[in-house]
Amino acid sequence: MKIHGLQKMTLLDFPGRVACTVFLGGCDFRCPYCHNFELVTGEAKPIMDDQELFAFLEKRHGLLDGVAITGGEPCMNPGLPGLLRRIREMGFMTKLDTNGYHPDMLSSLLKEGLVDYVAMDIKNSPGKYAETAGLKELDMDRIRESIDLLRNGAVNYEFRTTVVKELHEEADFEEIGQMIRGAKRYFLQCFTDRDTVPFGNLHGPEPEEMERFAGIVRPYVPETQVRGM
Repeated sequence: MKIHGLQKMTLLDFPGRVACTVFLGGCDFRCPYCHNFELVTGEAKPIMDDQELFAFLEKRHGLLDGVAITGGEPCMNPGLPGLLRRIREMGFMTKLDTNGYHPDMLSSLLKEGLVDYVAMDIKNSPGKYAETAGLKELDMDRIRESIDLLRNGAVNYEFRTTVVKELHEEADFEEIGQMIRGAKRYFLQCFTDRDTVPFGNLHGPEPEEMERFAGIVRPYVPETQVRGM
């Protein structure tokens, strides 16, 4: 398997753990605010293969607790189960970032116990989901199935939304709250612009607006927080 990026240590990507973050290429979404768009389009060249990653991890016993797998969309990669299996055999905990559009893969990973923590993106309210994901259309049933897998399963998880002023408004968070009602936790993350973002003229809301959005969801998900502000 090709590895497209590696952050050797992070205290942020895997809650409560010292981890490294592994970036896999490819994604079926084209979110206009994506920070890793070069991974989405395949423009980024691999930096190593999985054997080189395992060699790196062998040297990190005692320094790292876990490995966070992100992208791109990791669940598109048929080699993901094998990668996670090997990482766990090495004694590391695993965290998965996903857009939730591959419930069959997610279900398989959960059944085999290959992930300790899942962070699933909630792009927007159902009526604006495709637009926010940069697509003409998508199947919301696949998103809802992944939501249900996490809500009804045993794995630790979070739902999260990157909030963009031009894409999100109050009514969207009422619908999001209803969609993820009863979830363990939900985070709102304010969009910040970077050179790697594919579309310009996008902005993050003001802190007061972020808190207002969080307040709309909190009756549905009591542990709703604004992250990173």
